[in-house]
Amino acid sequence: MSDHATTPSEPGGDASPSPAIILVEPQLGENIGMVARAMANFGLTNLRLVNPRDGWPNEKAIATASRADHVIRATQVFDKLEHAIGDLSFLYATTARPRDGFKPVHGPVEAGRELRGRERLGQQTGILFGREKFGLSNEEVALADVIVTFPVDPAFSSLNIAQAVLLMSYEWMKAGLERETDTNFRGPEMQPASKEHLHSFIGHLERALDERGYFRPPEKKAKMLDNLRAVFTRPAFAEAEIKVLRGVVSSLDYFSPKQPRGAGYPERKAQADRNALPDDPDA
Repeated sequence: MSDHATTPSEPGGDASPSPAIILVEPQLGENIGMVARAMANFGLTNLRLVNPRDGWPNEKAIATASRADHVIRATQVFDKLEHAIGDLSFLYATTARPRDGFKPVHGPVEAGRELRGRERLGQQTGILFGREKFGLSNEEVALADVIVTFPVDPAFSSLNIAQAVLLMSYEWMKAGLERETDTNFRGPEMQPASKEHLHSFIGHLERALDERGYFRPPEKKAKMLDNLRAVFTRPAFAEAEIKVLRGVVSSLDYFSPKQPRGAGYPERKAQADRNALPDDPDA
C-alpha cells in the first residue's frame, strides 16, 4: 500500500500541532469510524492509519463516524509505521500490559498535560494505538518515547480501540482548559439573596402559617419559627429562589377552605364579582 494523505478541512482544520492519532493495522471499519467520532468530540483531526486490513476509504468507517466527516476526509494512510510517525518529535504508545524495557510509564492525566505542554512549544506529537486483538508489538512500542496506560481493573483491562482514543482525547482537551474542571456551559449565575429578602420571606411565611393555624400549640410557636429559620437560612438561597418561594406562599393567601381551590386568585375573584352583579332590569 502506498502512502496516502488527504487535505484536512473544516471544522477545525489541522492548523495546530495537536497530537496525531495513529492506528496500527486496524481491522474493522466501524472501529475507525468510532475513533474519528471520539476525536471530533474533543477537537482532534489528525488521524493516521497503518495498513488498515480492509483498505481505505472504507464505507463502514464513514457510516459510523457520525458526522465526523472532516476527520475521515483528512485521514492519512501509510504502509509502514516508521513513515506514519516520521514527522513527529514526541510519541506515546498505549498499552494495557507491562512491557520489558526502560521506557517511562505515564497515566492519561499526566500524558494529556505533557502533550499540551509540547503543543505550546510547537512540537508535533502523536499517540500510538494497537490492533483490536493484541495491541502493539514490543518492536512498535520501542518506537515511542513514553508508554501511557489506563488505571483499569487488572482483571479486565481490555479496552475497545475507540474507548482508548476517547479517553486520551478527553485528557488532551481537559489539559488545555484554563481550569481542568471547566465545561462548555454552566448553570445560570445566581445572585445570592440578601438578608433583607430572606427575613422578609420568613415573615411572609410566618403570617401565612399563622392564619392557617400551623403553630400549634401556641406556646411552641417560637421554637417552630426557629426551626423554620434554620431550614431557610442554611442553604444560602439565591434571590431568584426566594422569589419562587414567595410565589408559593402568596398562593396560600388566595385560598380559603370555605372556597373552591384557587377561587381567591385575583383573576378568578374579579370574574366572580362580575358574575355576582345583578342583572340590569332595563336590559
